[in-house]
Amino acid sequence: MTQGIDWTSTLLVLLILGSYLLSFTDLPQRMQLWRYSSYIRKRIVQLTEIEEDSRRKALKHLKKVGVSDPKAVIDGFVNNFFLISPVDIEPTDIIKRLRHLLRGREESVRAYVKEKLPQADDITLQNSEVILEITSALTLINKIIKHYYKLGLKYNNWILMMQLALELQQIVSLAKSYDDAMDSFTLGKPIGDGAGPLVVHYLKGGAKPKEIAKETVVYFAEVNGRKVYMIKAKGPGSTVGYPGEALQKVVEDLEGKVAKIITVDAALKLESETTGEVAYGVGAAIGDPGPEKIAIERVASKYSIPLHAVVIKMSNEEAIKSMTKEIHDGVLKALDIIKNMIKEGVKEGETVVIAGIGNTVGIA
Repeated sequence: MTQGIDWTSTLLVLLILGSYLLSFTDLPQRMQLWRYSSYIRKRIVQLTEIEEDSRRKALKHLKKVGVSDPKAVIDGFVNNFFLISPVDIEPTDIIKRLRHLLRGREESVRAYVKEKLPQADDITLQNSEVILEITSALTLINKIIKHYYKLGLKYNNWILMMQLALELQQIVSLAKSYDDAMDSFTLGKPIGDGAGPLVVHYLKGGAKPKEIAKETVVYFAEVNGRKVYMIKAKGPGSTVGYPGEALQKVVEDLEGKVAKIITVDAALKLESETTGEVAYGVGAAIGDPGPEKIAIERVASKYSIPLHAVVIKMSNEEAIKSMTKEIHDGVLKALDIIKNMIKEGVKEGETVVIAGIGNTVGIA
């Protein structure tokens, strides 16, 4: 007589075996490793496509401006021009050393681009520098992601894989924004980060520029009976200039007789905030590694000058892409706020210095 299968017992044995495998072996970790590595591979394919697209755009731009071998120019740039941070365990004169290194790298990049584009004008050179920098940044991002991916596989480190997977969507989104931003620099269109200089551009009226530091100009005008010195990068090429150095020179030339310093810049918004929101407070509004910002703070504290900041909110992606209507509306709001700050906080006959911080691509 044939007996039927005892399904209850069989199921119980399978549950016990499954529980044992999940509790006393590394099978769950291997499953997690497989799951996250599969996800990361797909994102690496996306990053590679973005990197290749940026190279195509860079090749097209360099051919357009007369470079005979653009591929060699891109490869030569991407693999060079890194920066090693100064020693920070001994903070004495670290700002001076950092400034020296940053400007040394800038000069090296400039010399390289000038050598490859000897007939190009300053605007083309500046925009080409940024295009090469973007291509280099995307290549570096791709390399770093692949490094951690292979490291996780090499040591079966599913936690490292999980951390990388959780961050990757944001990294891919930022990389895509860098790639999209290349169109702005090839066409010379203003970007979100140009909000600060655009405020100065509107405020200066018909005032004439005077170069006060490298790639940085100052305008002088009278606004409601107040003397206003306005600083921004030169433009319309892609440059941020040296606003800290320029502001320091202006204040020193005025022997510290300044009623107020106002800095205006783009600022990273929170996800709960709306693009184009304007906020104002105290301090130097400048996204700088240190040298330019500290120059502003030092001269303000030296002469006890009130230091005010006005910021236009935007995301990382919006800062490097073509300026949107929302950001432009924020620029107009910031302009009204600054005019009011001059009118209400500065007496007639007194002097105020304003610095528009940011990239001046497309802004004359």
